[in-house]
Amino acid sequence: MKKIALLLVVVMIAAVALVGCGGSQSQEPANTTNGDQASNETNTSNDVDFSKLVQVRGSDTMVNLGQQWAEEFMDQYPEAQIAVTGGGSGTGIAAIINGTADMAQSSRKMKNEEMDQAKANGFELKEFITGTDGIAIAVHKDNEIESLTLENLKDIFTGEITNWKEVGGKDAAITLYSRESNSGTYAFFKEFVLKDEEYAAHSNLMPSTQAIVEGLKQDVNGIGYIGLAYLSGDIKAVPVAKEAGSEAILPSLQTVQGGSYPVARPLFVYTAGEPTGVMKLYMDFIMGTEGQRIVEEVGFIPNN
Repeated sequence: MKKIALLLVVVMIAAVALVGCGGSQSQEPANTTNGDQASNETNTSNDVDFSKLVQVRGSDTMVNLGQQWAEEFMDQYPEAQIAVTGGGSGTGIAAIINGTADMAQSSRKMKNEEMDQAKANGFELKEFITGTDGIAIAVHKDNEIESLTLENLKDIFTGEITNWKEVGGKDAAITLYSRESNSGTYAFFKEFVLKDEEYAAHSNLMPSTQAIVEGLKQDVNGIGYIGLAYLSGDIKAVPVAKEAGSEAILPSLQTVQGGSYPVARPLFVYTAGEPTGVMKLYMDFIMGTEGQRIVEEVGFIPNN
């Protein structure tokens, strides 16, 4: 009781002192939340039911990122259960619409008709932009091609150009490695680079980004498109110019973030409505400092 009484006296003295200093000064709004308060609110898990298994499906580009998010989240919250699988953006989007997934990871924006299908099933999809990815144009490490333009890429992947000598390389047939049509990267590349023209009929349609990487490792005449995070020592990225005569730019965290590299796209996560419970806790983690750190560590560009 003595401590409480003493505290009240101190508060009253402080209040009088403030009035004496001038009550006309603007005060911070009572509902202002500082960083520490936001962190405490975000990480509060006492009322969260962790018994639900959260199913995450979708983008093959994002599967390693999603698995890393899940692993670190479950380290922080050992009772949480997050299962992450790939299969392509289209697969994940279909799964969340039909109720067989709780979250969809997508390397393309959801289409209007997909949004409409979700509404027909009784819910609206909530979109989160979780980072940015540069699409690397990848070749075997021994391929001597120096650079390509966006127009070159369009002609190569639609089959107008079929030999490396047509774009300054050696006299050898070009082998095309592409993702399958349920891939968000396939859809983005077709829209952005091919200008909605069809891929060449002789394209090798690969089931995953890693499959493209493995194909290029064995094929000195191959070319494919992959997420920036999938570049490795056995393959290399080709510098890309927006048009003939302009500077060809290598993809990197810096050039994608700065906007000079021309082939880049956002990375999305979709939930069925506003996330609650463990889903909200997980999305807060993904969009917060720790989740965005993982985005950068995996090889993508964080929001901040």
